[in-house]
Amino acid sequence: MERSVIRVVLLHIILTSYGVRSVRGSYKHRNIQEEEQPNQEQPYRTGFHFQPPKNWINGPMYYNGVYHLFYQYNPYAAIWGNISWAHSVSYNLIDWIHLEPAMIPSEPYDIGGCWSGSVTILPPEENPVILYTGDTFSGQQVQNLATPKNLSDPFLVEWVKSPHNPLMVPYDDIDPNFFRDPTTAWRKSDNKTWCVIVGNQDSDGFGAAILYTSDDFVSWRRSDKPLHFSGKTKMWECPDFYPVINGGKNGVDTSVINGVGVMHVLKASFNDHDYYVIGNYDENRDGFSVLDDVDFMDDEVQLRYDYGVFYASKTFYDEAKKRRVLWGWVMEADSQSDDVGKGWSGLQSMPRSILLDTNGKQLIQWPIEEVEELRGKKVALENKELTSGTLFEISGLTASQADVEVSFRLPNLEGVDSIDEKSFDPQLLCRQMDASVKGVFGPFGLLVLASEDLTEKTAVFFRILKRNEKYVVLMCSDQSRSSIKTHVKDAIFGSFLDVDLNQEISLRTLIDHSIVESFGGKGKSCITARVYPKLAVFENSHVYAFNNGTTSVTIPRLSGWSMKKAQIAELDKRRKPTFT
Repeated sequence: MERSVIRVVLLHIILTSYGVRSVRGSYKHRNIQEEEQPNQEQPYRTGFHFQPPKNWINGPMYYNGVYHLFYQYNPYAAIWGNISWAHSVSYNLIDWIHLEPAMIPSEPYDIGGCWSGSVTILPPEENPVILYTGDTFSGQQVQNLATPKNLSDPFLVEWVKSPHNPLMVPYDDIDPNFFRDPTTAWRKSDNKTWCVIVGNQDSDGFGAAILYTSDDFVSWRRSDKPLHFSGKTKMWECPDFYPVINGGKNGVDTSVINGVGVMHVLKASFNDHDYYVIGNYDENRDGFSVLDDVDFMDDEVQLRYDYGVFYASKTFYDEAKKRRVLWGWVMEADSQSDDVGKGWSGLQSMPRSILLDTNGKQLIQWPIEEVEELRGKKVALENKELTSGTLFEISGLTASQADVEVSFRLPNLEGVDSIDEKSFDPQLLCRQMDASVKGVFGPFGLLVLASEDLTEKTAVFFRILKRNEKYVVLMCSDQSRSSIKTHVKDAIFGSFLDVDLNQEISLRTLIDHSIVESFGGKGKSCITARVYPKLAVFENSHVYAFNNGTTSVTIPRLSGWSMKKAQIAELDKRRKPTFT
């Protein structure tokens, strides 16, 4: 079972039965604390999102304990390679203490890199163990086990690798290049059998989740069939599998299988995005069936955590607050040479709480409540009418580092723009009808990270359309005019938003220098963007509310906060955190 606060316990039978092997190699491996710090005043370095001081990162692995965040990290360069498990800890998921790497490539079964994996807490002692993918000396992908060296250490700084490694190896029918990223394990109702899935691309080239079971977490048996597969996808990276409660207001432990309203979410990362499906898990037949036949890459419904830059995500169950928390890797959208020049690449999204919507058909995401601890000066307004062509500055904010919540109310819907009945691609619609294209109802929303002359601006907006005589809400994030720099992506992202148009349409946007995270309809749709303004940086950045539609809309309420910086610490020689 999972726990958000690891209790201090002795090294019991589970660990001694595995044996231990030091993670440390014979050479000195650079750690985060020792590295030369890049210029902290870089305009694109974030203030309250998690990112290491230097170099390249990938998605989070698992966060447990005080909280723990393990993530893939290159200690040598701001590009992919030399993959190790970096390790940071936090008491609130906002302020972080950087530790030395938890695992580095050191053995034949991981000498090519310690790749993605997950942590599981094993009862009854509640000892944490890591399952991770190793890239072997011969280039195969195998699954390995690691455990803490000292459970009395509250930060679990040192980890050791099992002498039984590798625990899972690719069979003849598994391509050794497509066998990675074990999930957090769950335990069946018999309280004996552990299950885990590993991402795979099968012999036909389709994505699949290979299922393994074990009674001791060391000897693993491959199931005769995958937990689930899709004939419309390729390799499934960083899969995730966890229960949710239909109508529930809290998250549940990964090993909750049965009960009133229990359903399961299966997530897979492919095509640069994180897709998920909702369905039912049958532990007796080791199978998963999707709800309403809505599977991966359905022609009309494609459920994604985030419709922007968001990949290789991982959830964990926070038992202390009875919630499931989601992290995602947010890649850069500039060039590799830009990354090398900055000295770092990639960051994590703000952690999000995740629940099943009351309709039982999609997930709801919202920034965890701890984010609000960073709110500083507040500005607010009510009942502001935005007539056609209105551009209204939200002054009084630190616009490059802010949290803005706004709601919009529409008049009677008459003369709504129509779209083709086969228009199911929201991103294509957002590109065809970007923020400069005037419609009847929309675009209306926010311009963020905008220069005073609007040469640079990132638009997050809504547009009301009609398809097959039904109203459709389109949510867009338009970065096509976000920067005058070259060699940056001018992406436009979009999603459909399932909201009642008789009610207000809400938007929350977290702005942090080079990342814009937007949550529409109280978290029903999320879009994350990376932007690199040259003019709209620091005090030269502005936030505006706008309406470029022909019909007036009203803002019943708007609240904005300047955001404080998250605190980052390192351990001193006495192993005490020193915050900067």
